[in-house]
Formats: sequence, C-alpha cells, structure tokens
Amino acid sequence: MDEERILTLRKKANSLPLEPGCYLMKNRRGEIIYIGKAKKLKNRVSSYFHSVERHLPKVYRMVEQVFDFDYIVTDSEFEALILECSLIKQHTPKYNILLKDDKGYHYVRVSNEPYPRISLALQKKEDNALYLGPFMSSMVVRQTVDEANKAFLLPTCRRRFPEDFRKDRPCLNYHIKQCMGVCTGKISQETYREALEEALSFIRSGGAQSVERLTEKMEEASEQLEFERAARYRDRIAAIRRITDQQKVVSFPHRSLDVVGSVQGEDSVSLSLLVLREGRLQDKKDFTFDAMQNMEDMISEFLLGYYMETEDAPAEVFLDRELPDLPLLRELLSEHRGRKIVLTVPQRGEGRKLCLMAQNNAAQELAREAGRTGREIAALTELGRLLGLSEPPAYIEAFDISNIGSETIVGGMTVFEQGRPAKRHYKKFTIRGQSAPDDYAAMTEMLTRRLTHYREDGARGETEGFARLPDLWLIDGGAGHVAAAEKVVQSFGLSIPVFGMVKDDRHRTRAIRAQEEEIDIRANQGAFHLITAIQDETHRWAISFSRKKHGKTGVSLELTRVPGIGEERARRLLKSFKTMKAIRAATAEELAAVPGMTRPAASALYDFLHESIDSGR
Repeated sequence: MDEERILTLRKKANSLPLEPGCYLMKNRRGEIIYIGKAKKLKNRVSSYFHSVERHLPKVYRMVEQVFDFDYIVTDSEFEALILECSLIKQHTPKYNILLKDDKGYHYVRVSNEPYPRISLALQKKEDNALYLGPFMSSMVVRQTVDEANKAFLLPTCRRRFPEDFRKDRPCLNYHIKQCMGVCTGKISQETYREALEEALSFIRSGGAQSVERLTEKMEEASEQLEFERAARYRDRIAAIRRITDQQKVVSFPHRSLDVVGSVQGEDSVSLSLLVLREGRLQDKKDFTFDAMQNMEDMISEFLLGYYMETEDAPAEVFLDRELPDLPLLRELLSEHRGRKIVLTVPQRGEGRKLCLMAQNNAAQELAREAGRTGREIAALTELGRLLGLSEPPAYIEAFDISNIGSETIVGGMTVFEQGRPAKRHYKKFTIRGQSAPDDYAAMTEMLTRRLTHYREDGARGETEGFARLPDLWLIDGGAGHVAAAEKVVQSFGLSIPVFGMVKDDRHRTRAIRAQEEEIDIRANQGAFHLITAIQDETHRWAISFSRKKHGKTGVSLELTRVPGIGEERARRLLKSFKTMKAIRAATAEELAAVPGMTRPAASALYDFLHESIDSGR
C-alpha cells in the first residue's frame, strides 16, 4: 500500500464537512469504482484511510485502487439516499452491489414422442419438442413440473413407451399412486393425451382454473353414467387440492409479501429473498455480495437497488433485522412505487418464523461455498445480532471455574471457531494462592493469565492460540462474573465483548447475561443451541480437569505420609509413573531413579506401599 497516497487521501478526507452526502471513489484512470452515502461525510470517508490493514479483504483491495474521490453534500440523509441510488444506477461501480442473482431462463419441455413427458429445460433445442416459457425462476419451473406430474400421474422414469410395455414390473411410483402405470400397457394413447393436456392447462392457468374445469368434466361424466371417467377426474381434483394445500407455507392475511433473510460470512454476505403470493411460496432468489460495509448498510443498499427496479414489488417486506435507515427506505420506496410499501421486522409468531426460514436459506447458500453447515452460519449470525455485535463472532472463548475445596480450584477455557469446537486451542488453569474458594477472584486470575500470555506470545510474533484475540468472551456465570471479566479486559486496554451464560435451577442454559441486563435466547433456536453446546462443553472441560486434579491431590497426600517424601518428590513420582498403580508396581531401584529421589526415600516408599498391600490398606 502506497503510504504517501494514503496520507494525501486521509488529509483530504479530514477536510470534508460533517454533513450528509455521497462520496465517489475513483481509480488511477478517474473511473468511479465505489459510491457510498454518509450521515457525516468526514467521519465515513476518513475511516477508509485509517488502519487500512484492518479492513476486510474486499475493502482493502478497493482502497488500494483509490487515487482520488469526489463528494456531493446534500440537505438531508434522505436526499443522500436518493442520490446514492441514482448514482449507482448511472455508473454501476465495480465494488457496489450490482443485482445479479443466480437465475437464468428456464422452460417447461414437453417431449415429442407417442407418450410425451413433461420436464424442466435450461434452454430451447431444435428437437421438435414443445417449450413453454421462458421463466426467470428455476424454482418455479421445477416445482410446477413436479406438481403437474404428480397431480396427473404422468411417468417420470427413464422407460420408453410403447417399446418398454410389460418388460418389467411397475415401479414404486405406480404402487404409491403417483403414476398411472403406462408401463403396464393398459393406458391408451387417447387416455394419456387427455391427462397430458389437463397437466398443460394446469401449468398455463394454475390450480384454481384446473379444478373448476375438471369439476365440470366430472359432473358431465357422472350425468352420462361414465363413472370410471368421473372417478379419474375426481382423483385429479383431489391431487391438485392436496398439492396446493401442501404449498401453503403459513396462514397470513397478506396478498403479496417478500421475506429477506441475511447471514454474514468471513468476507461475504448472503441474502435470500422468499417471494410469497396468495399465501404460497412462489419463488426464492439468492444473492451473494462481497462485504464492503456493515451488514445493515449492505441490506439497505440491496433493498433500494432491488425494489426500485423490480416490476413485482409486494405490499409488505419482512426483514430479519433492524436497519438504521428503515424510515427513510419506507418513504423512498413508497414514493417511487406510487403506493405504500411496508417494511417490518417481525419479533415473534409466523412472521418471525418466515424470517428465520429466509435466513436459513441464505445460510445454506453461504455454507455451500464455505464448506460449513447452514445451521452453524445461521446460529453465529443470530448470536451476533442478539448481542449487538458488528459481525458474527467467528472465534469464541468460553471460561468456567471448578473447585473441590481449596485444594483443587481450577479453570477451563474452550474455543469455538466458526461455531465448532477447536480443541487444539483448549487450555487448563490451576488457580494458585487461594485459601478458600472465591469464583470471582479465580476468574480474575485465569483471565489475567490468559491476556498476559496474549501479550507475551504476540511479542514473539506468534498468531495462533493465546496470541489471537477472540471476537467474544463467554463466562459461565452471572453479572458478577461478567463485571470481573470486563475489569480484566479494561486493565489491559483491550476491547473484547463479554457476556455471561446463565443456567436455570435444573442447570440448563436459560439466557445470556450482560452486566446491565439479561438477554433471553430461548426463542432463537440457532443461538440457543449454540450457547448450550458451548456452556456444556466448557463445564465438561473444567470439571474433568478438576476431578483429575483432585485425584492427583489425594495420591500426593497419601505419598507425603512416607518419611522423606515431600510435595515436590510426590509430584515428580506422579509425573514419572502417572498412576498410583504404576508406583506400587515399581521396584525400589525404579523408584530411586526418579529425579530428586534418594535410595533411603525410595526404600521407605517401597516398604510403605507393600506393607499397605499386605495389611489390606
């Protein structure tokens, strides 16, 4: 990075006014590569040229290319929002969100053969088949084709008809009544063609009109006493209604609704937009963007870009998180569309479930690229939102104290990286110099030693283990434990978010504790399960060390009863032989070979142990 250039840009940024407006970043050739808005231009623009090495990778690469910038002062933040949207549309800068989702054109294909099949096609071919479309959404086409084949019992297997009539037994679909069984040779071409035409009408006009049309045919067949044909129509009507009912996602009064869910990865953001119309999920659109700014600003930019352009804007949009610009976005979008568009953030009920569903879809898309599970990504995103963190906590350290009297007070530290236990970074602490159990003092000692290691390891140039600062500290305990931990952090001049993990009377995870308030997490399943897993693992790690330590303490006390064996020799014996059983099995010569032991002490210990065995002690 060119230090002189950065200093020049920083000096220019520091001269900007503390007023709302837009800024335009330019490269060496004067091309606009990024456009942003700000409540206070000076603060926002200067942030790009301070602590450059700490920027996200995409931001760092953008700043590397910035050789100048322009700015436009506006009278209000609302005007800045409008101007930003207009400028992005005009210049399409390289580093802004440019809305291209994962969709191409898709078709419904009807093959040209004696018994035609209905399938999804990505493009039209010169094969004499019938193509319906194009459609923008692969999900809609795939779902529609699947519904039509199931409702009208059309075959989806690889057999060819009439060549494969009666060559093999009918497949499972025939037995579970999802296929009419063309392979049996009992279905005439006329009967099949009739079902096919009804399926195509269903695709073209939808379920409601198909049910109406089939009902008329069923009644007509009944009047003509053609009961077998009437029963066939009846079954098709039942199948269409059953499929339509299955597609009802939730019961809500909205005629048109979009749901936006979002998750943040290490250097990218994934958005999933669910399109619901007439109480039915009609489409899902996925978007992935490089992380150039905080989540809330990116979502605001996405909403503006998407709903200023789309022809099918809904009456209401559910969002999975609060946005600082929400009132401005409502006003601008409603003004642009010429009708009210409601943007809401549901906190409970069916609306919240829909938001979590969208968030989970976004997480699955990000997980596919990152090689992680969608549940892990969604849980970290949810936890970060609940705790008010600027980003999901990718690296979490958790601490617990365990004691069995004053002799064995220990602490355990576990590490969760990207939502998974990172056992190679777990640490154990033996608490020193306490005559009586004191959880707060023990926690203070453990955390102080942990941050002391951070300074020492960092000074040696290390980057892993103690040398890495966490994104979040979780302490097993309440407000007092959190206060003790925060004092330690402050004494080192660091900034680590600290929260407590609170359990109920049955020792089950109940809430997260900040120093001033308690945050109930039970309604947020992803975050709740993650915190429960962290708390249980940290408790297990601390208590297992405590039990092991307590067992060694008991053995040490037993050994020090022998003349000539003090605490140091007892410790060395345990270090060499590991267990009391191994010490008993050793000869006097083997005992004497332990560093620090003498022959008289080894003989006394051998006699003591074998007298104990002989006497049954």
